[in-house]
Amino acid sequence: MGEKKAYTQAATTGKYDKASGLLGKYDNIRRFWEDQLTGLFLRPALNDLVHRKSENLERIRIIDIGCGSGDGYDLIMNVTTKDPDLYEYITAAVTPDMLQMYLGVDINEDLLKQAKEYYGTNPKMHFIQEDLTAGFPDSIKALDPFDLYFTSYGTFSHFNQEQSIRLVADICRHAPSGALFMGDWLGRWSYEWQDLWHAPVDREYFMNYRISYIYPPEERDHVDVAEFPLRLVCREEIEAIMHAAAAAAGCRIRPIKYFDRSILVGRHLETRDYNKNCPPLRYPINSLFEGYTRTDLESLKVDYVPREGFGHLNNFFERFFMATNALVDATIALLSHYDSEKNTIHFAPPVLPFYPEPLKETMNSMRRIIEGVGWLPWGDVRSNVIEPHLGYSLRKLEMELQSGMGVGHSLCGIFEILKD
Repeated sequence: MGEKKAYTQAATTGKYDKASGLLGKYDNIRRFWEDQLTGLFLRPALNDLVHRKSENLERIRIIDIGCGSGDGYDLIMNVTTKDPDLYEYITAAVTPDMLQMYLGVDINEDLLKQAKEYYGTNPKMHFIQEDLTAGFPDSIKALDPFDLYFTSYGTFSHFNQEQSIRLVADICRHAPSGALFMGDWLGRWSYEWQDLWHAPVDREYFMNYRISYIYPPEERDHVDVAEFPLRLVCREEIEAIMHAAAAAAGCRIRPIKYFDRSILVGRHLETRDYNKNCPPLRYPINSLFEGYTRTDLESLKVDYVPREGFGHLNNFFERFFMATNALVDATIALLSHYDSEKNTIHFAPPVLPFYPEPLKETMNSMRRIIEGVGWLPWGDVRSNVIEPHLGYSLRKLEMELQSGMGVGHSLCGIFEILKD
């Protein structure tokens, strides 16, 4: 009941409307960082799937499990086949004519109502209300198989171990060989909830999750924010679910990719509900992508506070945040030493040989972008060109300095279902 109340509360506040900007569920980070990063990791497997289906003169069928307001549709349909060149026009990996059917399934009627308002005129899109805690109901089992069984934004954290195994096994039984499954859980080791790291890893652990981020800071302490349990997992726990589900369904589940999403931009970094030492990063990073809005770049730096007894996690976060800090510092130095009259940079911080390759690349790219566009006298080039590029550079660091072990807001896994 707390879970249903929380999502209904979020939907009725208007904070879940499909808007963009500095605040709300669909803020700049959601659009330009989180969804894009997920799409970049999904791209290779999705390209292969589309290629196979095209060769057989077949189209793509997608089921979005825990679809909410139809979020998976926008994410999947915006995955591109590759990074385009300047002149190139790149179509989506799944073009509208390649899609046969998208089915969204959710338990919350308010979110489904919102989804139907957004997409109700699209004849290929359908939404049904179902409770999946007992696995696939007959209404889904009776449908033709899908090619992509998709979840996003912590959907599988709503289920316990037994329910997760049952649901993944039902997906495997229903799917054809070669189908893709993407699962999304909350990461056990996110810095957002460092206070919860003590939870024993040999047992399931559910946090009391609050959707407090939909309210501005001055309102959070004066609103009755509903809480509900969500499970935190690491990669080993997902692997155990996949192993048990494959055995139950009599098939193989091949892992394609594990990845952490929202290490630097998780929503509860801003609220500090589960770690008072969190840096409030989401708003200033949102600002990087906001046109005609200059960002205080110093506010992007993180003074990481380690937790005793978690050496491997402290090592990762120290290295990660030191890399993002180095990129921010380099950008500040480049901007402050740019001579707008001579169109030159008087001083550029050195790119040291022991820096990780993604940091070297992003530091060099920031220098080139500032040198290349700094002379432009109109359109506030810092706000509209340089700062978004810094945002994408920070996203690159998050994408390439991680190994998918549960250190982000979400831990995602992309899998292929194989049958003999």
